[in-house]
Amino acid sequence: MPKPLAPMYSPARRHRLFTPANLRSSALPAALVMLMLLGATLARIGAQTGHAALYAADRRQAMTEADASRFAGAGVLMCYSDFGTLERAAAAWLIGTHDLVVMNAHNFVDRRLAPTHPVTNCFFRIAGGDYYFDEDSLRIGASVESKALHITDDWALLRLLQPTPQTVKPQPAPDASDIATGARFKVVMVLPAGHSNSRLAATTESCDVYRVDEPSEGHTRRVRHDCNDGYGGSGSGLFTEDGRLIAMHSASLDMNQKRPFDIETHFGSALLFEGELAEAIRDAASKPR
Repeated sequence: MPKPLAPMYSPARRHRLFTPANLRSSALPAALVMLMLLGATLARIGAQTGHAALYAADRRQAMTEADASRFAGAGVLMCYSDFGTLERAAAAWLIGTHDLVVMNAHNFVDRRLAPTHPVTNCFFRIAGGDYYFDEDSLRIGASVESKALHITDDWALLRLLQPTPQTVKPQPAPDASDIATGARFKVVMVLPAGHSNSRLAATTESCDVYRVDEPSEGHTRRVRHDCNDGYGGSGSGLFTEDGRLIAMHSASLDMNQKRPFDIETHFGSALLFEGELAEAIRDAASKPR
């Protein structure tokens, strides 16, 4: 789900209505009715697009300090746009060790694997601190023979130039290989970077995985879920109810369409932490810099 590098939230603009002194009083009731109708229409449009839930059920809650402690490693990929503005690009996770970050590959390449945004235009923000990447450490899930980026290889690993303090806890190296193909179960989606369909800066939500697909060539499976998200929600984590990270959100079909979940046409896609992704994290975390 590539995110256009544009401000996720536009500042609210307030306008004053100036009424000319010579406006006839008889025109005021009609003008007021028109303004009320226009306001109702704009409010309805805004609810359906900018801040509406992706699905009919909306169980999102603001992320709390307790959530930040429970879901360790939750951070934000911050990037500069072509216009020089700093923006929250996506979710990212400190994982396995204090200088390793996992996120979606589509933050840096497009679907055809062509580079889009340089690593040097971005940094990692967590627990109030900013940390820059070693640009030469970028590794993405797609193999050198690939011609396109798919959900199950839409991952990237980057090393930080400086590790985070010991007080900033990384997420333990995850492994979701025990999740059964075809399974349906409840999860908690953690969105540390928020997204365009919510006014909240960061959210959590109790939602459902409806199906775990067959494994891909990289031995990584896609899960289909009904967790609400939007542009900027890429990289958000899916946790089991007991707090174990099992998957990373990548994309949704039919963005911004507030209608019931449909497993074939209107669902969210995430990749499980297994196969080559889990191996890459374990390997990187075990090697000193």
